Amino acid sequence: MTMKEHQIDAGFMPLFDCAILIVARELGFAEREGVDLRLFRETSWANIRDRIAIGHFDLAHMLGPMPLACNLGLTPLASDTIVPFSFGLGGNCVTVSNMVWEGMAEHGALPDLDPTRNGRALRASLRAREAAGAPMLRFAVTHPHSGHNYELRYWLAGCGIDPAQEIEIVIVPPPFMADALAAGRIDGYCVGEPWNSVSVVAGTGHVATVKAAIWRNSPEKVLGVRAAWAKDHPEALAALLRAMHHAARWCQDAMNHPALTELMAQPAYLGQPADIQMRALTGRLDPGSGTIRQVEDFYLPFDKAANFPWKSHSLWFYTQMVRWGDVAHTPANVAIALDCYRPDLYRSALKPLGVALPGANSKVEGALTAATPVGSAGASLVLGPDGFFDGRIFDPHALDAYVEAQAGV
Repeated sequence: MTMKEHQIDAGFMPLFDCAILIVARELGFAEREGVDLRLFRETSWANIRDRIAIGHFDLAHMLGPMPLACNLGLTPLASDTIVPFSFGLGGNCVTVSNMVWEGMAEHGALPDLDPTRNGRALRASLRAREAAGAPMLRFAVTHPHSGHNYELRYWLAGCGIDPAQEIEIVIVPPPFMADALAAGRIDGYCVGEPWNSVSVVAGTGHVATVKAAIWRNSPEKVLGVRAAWAKDHPEALAALLRAMHHAARWCQDAMNHPALTELMAQPAYLGQPADIQMRALTGRLDPGSGTIRQVEDFYLPFDKAANFPWKSHSLWFYTQMVRWGDVAHTPANVAIALDCYRPDLYRSALKPLGVALPGANSKVEGALTAATPVGSAGASLVLGPDGFFDGRIFDPHALDAYVEAQAGV
């Protein structure tokens, strides 16, 4: 057994996509790399953000845009945070109350998770509610600077709904989403699994669409690392990245899914039954109609470069921050966005393993319509289709034009 050399304190939220950290610790991948990984379960993303900032955690399971928000000065406590690893692609849904779904169904929504049809049905339902003098609907997201917030807004806007004027968006921690919906405090929400399926199983909610349909193979959670800690502990960070690589590969393997869901069902981690968790792993979702829908690439913990911290992902999040008034579009802020995600650290840590490493740091997002082999160092690498539901393309080399095209839309 390898002697533990590096003690690392990490925070996580009870969502299925924290599994890589849990597996790295519980199955010994961290220990074999000489890492004593200590995990701390948190109740809100705000707690994660603040405890990173004040040094309680060296690193944490984080929302994809959160480190960027920290670096752009959008958080209460200043904190320089970097991203050398992604926890995977996809995994979120938009869930609505049964009442909202009934209104959508009256305007053509179907339980097929189609973002365009169901988004237009929501728009028609909102117009009908407004004409009848009904109150504005309230949707919840997990944090202002979250993929959930930006993908929900992107979907609504793409379907002709102004998310700043026609619905109310509030913040609710992920584990409280299903209860808030059941209690009638919110009318819908965007969150990662299993908290959508929890509402479906309880009979209180219906999944309207999924992240994998709004933006296929898109980024979600990341490893947020205190920049000062990373600078002082490069060997510890590299060792952890190798452990997480092995853990992610293990999580992707279908042969391991029964053991994974049993591990995550423990109260200290997710505390939800294995059958609910398996929906995320297999992409076999029941939207609430009782009919299973197979969602390809619903959640990927390893395949298709799921762990690579693409700079184009950081830049897309940045464009949404600009779009919704979180930050001004300036050359200085673009530079911060570019520096936040660190593929160089990912490559240097994993290069000794001879694994597939993308040859580029950024890519055009939304351009791939099918699984595509790409240039890489080490093993061969295939990227998945990455289209946006509205057919738009995000070219990070045409950032200004993209930001301008979204202004006022």
